[in-house]
Amino acid sequence: MDETSLNPIDKRVAFRIYLILGALFISSLVASNLIFQKFFSWDFLGIYTFEISVGILPYPITFLITDIISEVFGKRKANQIVTAGIFASFFSLLIVYASASVPATSWSPINDEIFNKVFGATAIAVFASMMAYLFAQYIDIQIFHFWKRVTKGKHLWLRNNFSTFSSQFIDTFTVLLLLCSGGIIEWERFGVLLLNGFLFKVLVAALDTPILYVAVYALRKRFKLKQGGELALDV
Repeated sequence: MDETSLNPIDKRVAFRIYLILGALFISSLVASNLIFQKFFSWDFLGIYTFEISVGILPYPITFLITDIISEVFGKRKANQIVTAGIFASFFSLLIVYASASVPATSWSPINDEIFNKVFGATAIAVFASMMAYLFAQYIDIQIFHFWKRVTKGKHLWLRNNFSTFSSQFIDTFTVLLLLCSGGIIEWERFGVLLLNGFLFKVLVAALDTPILYVAVYALRKRFKLKQGGELALDV
């Protein structure tokens, strides 16, 4: 795809936007790894009742952000954000381990037992999430840019949904496989959680398409970016 060069002022603005998107991406990813042990049910218009982890709530945001970055800033910048997210997740795991190793005081509102119950499975969760994340995010970016080339930069909805549907299934399947193998979730719940997780992510991906269009339109207008073009953000 053609890259659009920027003047110094626009490059600084574009880089700040890229940093903000990256911050939202990383915070959503880390949060999803820390809160995953709570599950809830959600009745969707009386059609279907989802049983899913709260960790799934911020996760679709990461795919929306990588699609925005892929469309506007290019494949290389999207991959850089994904890599940064991996390091951030493992660093958060080290912080949790360090926190768990320090004994709580007698008056601490959260004692060691409660802390370990909430965060005790974080290591397995982060490992499972990272394995799925590696597969899903990189595949999402690859598929997104494949369809971008095929459609010559047109039909944003097509590459957004095709890439997200494929990668979200891989993500959900891999996470559940590793969590069940690690004994955190019983195997008999694998099928229903796979179906619930994937359907929920597909629904969110379809609903976030207008948000993607608005974000891409605003960025294209701000930087006078042609359809299918990408910003040259070589910083």
